[in-house]
Amino acid sequence: EFVPNPSDALKAPVSGKTSDTAPHNREKLRHILIGTPKVVRSAIHLLHVLGYAEATAWSPLQPTANPGEVISILVRYVLRD
Repeated sequence: EFVPNPSDALKAPVSGKTSDTAPHNREKLRHILIGTPKVVRSAIHLLHVLGYAEATAWSPLQPTANPGEVISILVRYVLRD
């Protein structure tokens, strides 16, 4: 079960859009979810409910080499320290 820790929160991202180049004061951060379709969708929904990322910002579920397993990726840009 995911339990957020507000003290670990990242600085606000520029947007949920992806790009290969980050603005000069931002750094690319990739979030990768791997699991069954049900658990990956559940995690995406939870992160949406918590206000971290829109569910539509995640990549479509893609099958992995393991039967019954999928992967989804979210790219965000965060402020550099």
